[in-house]
Amino acid sequence: MSGVLPRLACTAAVAVQAVLAPVPAAAAPEPRRSVAQLLTDLQLLYRRTEQATETYNATAEKLARQRAEVTRLDGELARARIALRGSRSEAGRLARQQYQSSSDFSPYVRLLLARDPQHALDEGHVIGRLAGERARTVDRLAATETNKDALARSARRALDTALTLGEKQKKQQDDVRGRLADVERLLASLTPQQLAGVARLESAGTADAQRRLTESGTLGDARTPSAEGTRAVSYAMSQVGKPYAWGAQGPASYDCSGLTSQAWDHAGTPIPRTSQEQWARLRKVPLGELRPGDLVVYFPEATHVAMYVGAGKVVQAPRPGEAIKVSPMAANPILGAVRPDAGRGAGL
Repeated sequence: MSGVLPRLACTAAVAVQAVLAPVPAAAAPEPRRSVAQLLTDLQLLYRRTEQATETYNATAEKLARQRAEVTRLDGELARARIALRGSRSEAGRLARQQYQSSSDFSPYVRLLLARDPQHALDEGHVIGRLAGERARTVDRLAATETNKDALARSARRALDTALTLGEKQKKQQDDVRGRLADVERLLASLTPQQLAGVARLESAGTADAQRRLTESGTLGDARTPSAEGTRAVSYAMSQVGKPYAWGAQGPASYDCSGLTSQAWDHAGTPIPRTSQEQWARLRKVPLGELRPGDLVVYFPEATHVAMYVGAGKVVQAPRPGEAIKVSPMAANPILGAVRPDAGRGAGL
C-alpha cells in the first residue's frame, strides 16, 4: 500500500489554537469541526488501521507456519506410503516363500523321515527364524498402515486449517484496506489550511509529551548497547527514508513491526513478527533502563512499536503515507519497553 496516501505526510500535527478554515460554499453542509477534533479523528483512524494491520500480520505468520506444517506432513505422508509399499512387497515375498516351502507333513514327521536328522533340525531352526521374520514383517506392515492413515488425517486437518487461515487473512486484508480508505476520505475532505493546522497541532502535542517525559526523570542515563543491539540499530537507521507499507517487511518498505523484527533478525536475534507478540514474549525493561536497540511499544493494545536509538529518540515506520524516520520517543502514548537480547552485552 506504499504511496497510496501521498498527502498523509502533511498530517503530522497542528497548533493548539488553530481553528477550522471556512468551508467552501460548494461543499456539502456538515457541522464544522475544530482542528483538534480533526486531529483526534485522524489519530483514531490511524490507530484502528494499525490495529487491523497487526491483526493481519499475526494471521499471516500463523498461515506461514501452517503452510510449513502442511508441507512437512505431506513429506512424511509420502515417505510413509513408500515404506508401506516396501512392507507390502516384503510381506508378499515371504508369503510366496511360505507357500513354496509348504508341505502336508508336520515338522515332527519330516524330522523322523529325514536321512540326516541334524540337517533337518538346522533347517527347522532356519524355518523358525523365517517365521519370526514373517511375524515381524506383518507387524511392521500393520504399524506402517496405521502411521500412514494417521498422517493422512493430520495432513487433511492441517490443510483445512491453512484454508481457514487464508480466508481469515483475506477478510483482514479487506478490513485494512477499508480503514485506509477511511483515512483517504477524511484527508481528501480537508483544505490545505486544515492539513497544516492538524500538522502543527500534532507537532505541538508531541513536543509537549516529550518535554514532560524528559522532565519526569523517567529516562535514565545513556546505556551502552549490546553488540546485537548496535547491529539492529544500524540496520534500522539504514532504512530511514523508505516508505511505510502495511504488512511489509522490507527491503523496499516496512510497517512498524516489520522494521523492528527485520532489524533484529539481521542482528542475529530473531524476534516475533508483530508488535503485540514482541510485547508479550520479550523481556520488559523500565524506561529508565533503556539502551539502544530496545523496543518501545505504544498504545494499550500494543499496536505500534519503534526502536530506541538513544537521547530520547526512536527510529520507526510511523504510518501509511510517511517514511521511516527518527522521532521523539513520546510521539505516541507509551505502553512500555522490551529488550530482544536480554542478558547479553554491556549496559545490562
